[in-house]
Amino acid sequence: MKQQSIYKSEEGRKKILEHYESYLKSFDTIIERVYVKTRFGKTHMLVAGPEDGKPVFILQGGNCINPMTLSWFTSLFKTYRIYAADTIGHPGYSDETRISPKDESFPLWISDLMNHFNVNKSAFIGASYGAGIILRMAAYMPDKIACSVLVSPSGIKIGSKSKLMKKVVLPFLIYKARSSENQLKKITDVMSINSMKEEDKQIIWEIIKHVKLEKEMPKLLTKAELANSPSPTMIIAGIKDIFFPEELVLKKAKEIIPNLPVFYSYNMGHFPSEKFIIKINDNAEEFLSLYY
Repeated sequence: MKQQSIYKSEEGRKKILEHYESYLKSFDTIIERVYVKTRFGKTHMLVAGPEDGKPVFILQGGNCINPMTLSWFTSLFKTYRIYAADTIGHPGYSDETRISPKDESFPLWISDLMNHFNVNKSAFIGASYGAGIILRMAAYMPDKIACSVLVSPSGIKIGSKSKLMKKVVLPFLIYKARSSENQLKKITDVMSINSMKEEDKQIIWEIIKHVKLEKEMPKLLTKAELANSPSPTMIIAGIKDIFFPEELVLKKAKEIIPNLPVFYSYNMGHFPSEKFIIKINDNAEEFLSLYY
């Protein structure tokens, strides 16, 4: 049976991949591109950093493109061997097969990627949806995680549903009915507290226009599911995050994550401004130097 595309049109797919290529050109380091066969389909990987560096797997945000998230952590390229996957079933060059973020599917997918590169254990960094995938990994395969950095993480606690409906879902529905770009601007503004750079806005807008968005989020974890996950975890959360607000995430994370030595709260939205990206980069470097 033919795989159903996540894109609404071939033209839309091409536009998003053009943005992907443009983003890659902005990196000032050599990035290898590798395709890995997994049990769920082909996965496109971006690989950078010294071959003898300690491995760090970086997982992108959902309904996003890999280079955008990867660009937040460029300072790590000089020290670590970076493996960044285009999340399968999301925009990018991986197969368009959608797998469940609520069971062991994503941990098995990551395990296949690690096996391809002969990595038994690694540090992990994930943003939003990608952080939720790491938490699934912590529940099912904790021995593969040396430490983890979770930025604006899903999988812990969700913000006010009424606020999400008013500030994200309603503008999205109005956009679908009227094709009003003003509604797209409302969405990216609330995601970033009016600080998203123009290139990223354009990419998010194109994804909303041309992709059948993945609406299923990683399952919220319980204390019991993470009981056997001893690796140190750092969380960076936004006080004004519409999806996963810092106050709720901090309270729940303290309850369910066994080893949480570092938690940073910043006055940012779900999508960090360039000022906070610099801080996140520095935080990740410091955490890895201490715990990896």
